[in-house]
Amino acid sequence: MSFHSGEIAVQTQAGVREEAQRLCSLISSVIKPAAQQFLRTQQLVIASTVDTKGRVWASLLTGEPGFVQVLNQQTLLIDEFFLASDLLHQNLGDNPQIGLLVIDLVNRRRLRLNGKAEIQPGGKINVSIEQAFFNCPKYIQVRHLDVVTTESLENPAIFTREALNEKDKHWITQADTFFIATSHPEVGADASHRGGYPGFVQVLNSNKLVFPDYAGNNMFQSFGNLAVNAGAGLLFIDFEQGHTLQLTGKAKVIWDAERLSSFAEAQRLVEFGIDQILETRNATPLRWRFGEYSPVNPR
Repeated sequence: MSFHSGEIAVQTQAGVREEAQRLCSLISSVIKPAAQQFLRTQQLVIASTVDTKGRVWASLLTGEPGFVQVLNQQTLLIDEFFLASDLLHQNLGDNPQIGLLVIDLVNRRRLRLNGKAEIQPGGKINVSIEQAFFNCPKYIQVRHLDVVTTESLENPAIFTREALNEKDKHWITQADTFFIATSHPEVGADASHRGGYPGFVQVLNSNKLVFPDYAGNNMFQSFGNLAVNAGAGLLFIDFEQGHTLQLTGKAKVIWDAERLSSFAEAQRLVEFGIDQILETRNATPLRWRFGEYSPVNPR
């Protein structure tokens, strides 16, 4: 596998080009046995897709253990999953690019799978894999899955708006975890995890956020995509209640040392301008109980 021009540009600016090139061998075009074994027990997936207006969205998919099935080394079937809206299917009907982040919050493990998707009868999704690789456990907060009686759950309710309300702002500033979706016009979509102590995401106004980028794997898939295409999607999950907040807009990477100084251990900042918001109540029947913060979260 090789990096695209946007990734190389960001790696070079960050001064990690040689290290990133050595890590390139970790990215596989097949689903290796360790990844296949990991997928058999997972219930939480974040998907990155692009809508007809070119906006990037991060969506939450959940299901029974193993709902992401490996058909062969290069093909997945996402089967019998819970999705509160048909946004994902609408997007994939127009643009087959998909980025998947499969994350195990209990054991702090995450697997990224990028490729092309095809909607199957009944809403199942076939994914032809082009990239597959594990990420390190940095900044993942431990959460435990609670048993919930699905019969008592309310139906999903979706609300659309153009700006953050006060409840949204509180939700975001109290979050210790969110997910970011990006897309390169030719290379494809990607979904990634971000974590820190509550308050690491700041609300600048009703249509703009800023958050730090901490030291990571130095491959810069997300930032490389942003160097080519500023479109991005953010997903915040209310793990205790099963609600989600999806934001789509444009992201700008900031390298200015003076602005970085107000965020502990920040390597870069990202300013995110919001174009549209989808709040989904009861977006998943799953509920998670907080365990502990990552020991490497910057203070």
